[in-house]
Amino acid sequence: MGALDGKKVLVVGGSSGMGEGVAKLAAAAGAKVTIASRNHDKLAAAAKRLGKGVEPAILDATSDAAVAKFFAEGAVWDHVCISAGGGGRGNIKDLDIATAMAAMDAKFWIAFRVAKAATIARDGSLTFVSGGLSQRPAAGASIIAAVNGALERMSVGLALELAPVRVNTVSPGPVDTPMWDRYTPEQKKKFLDGAASHVPLKRVAHPDEIAELVLFFMTNRFVTGTVVPLDGGSSRA
Repeated sequence: MGALDGKKVLVVGGSSGMGEGVAKLAAAAGAKVTIASRNHDKLAAAAKRLGKGVEPAILDATSDAAVAKFFAEGAVWDHVCISAGGGGRGNIKDLDIATAMAAMDAKFWIAFRVAKAATIARDGSLTFVSGGLSQRPAAGASIIAAVNGALERMSVGLALELAPVRVNTVSPGPVDTPMWDRYTPEQKKKFLDGAASHVPLKRVAHPDEIAELVLFFMTNRFVTGTVVPLDGGSSRA
């Protein structure tokens, strides 16, 4: 009998990377998992990889109407995890406002919409995935740092607003996810090796390692209002 046996878990952004890792571990722990994304092909591929216990659902969480319609069906979720977002990298002098706003919409406003619309069981949880740039900003990533920082501060406030539903955030350092596959293998290796050189453990994280902390947030009933860095010690270096 798993720690999440029979629980209904929704993973927004569950079609790849850290979200897929959460879905995999939650299903292995006995949960009935729904992975939600707006990309049908990626969802179908992820559902096939994940197998039994995981169902795909189309959801464009950048749309107010789509989010409202999705949650209007009345499902009560035991646990919701939001692992979505991307974009916004570049020096602020070179970024146009549309790109910056798109980065905010793809992460912060998705979290806002889902937190507002989802019905979560009283003993359930809501978990956000932010990023270590909120604590250690870098040149060329000011917008990403701002988005992650805003997400983390919102989660702390929501822990008070939504109680007894528990709200927490995991703030990962560099993670080897399919996001980097858009670059050439040489470019990907150069970036990940460079990121690992700044981590005391001298490597980047695997998505499952991030997922393990999300499952802790789901199953520990006395943790809420926390933002936990999971970055191999780089925030302390």
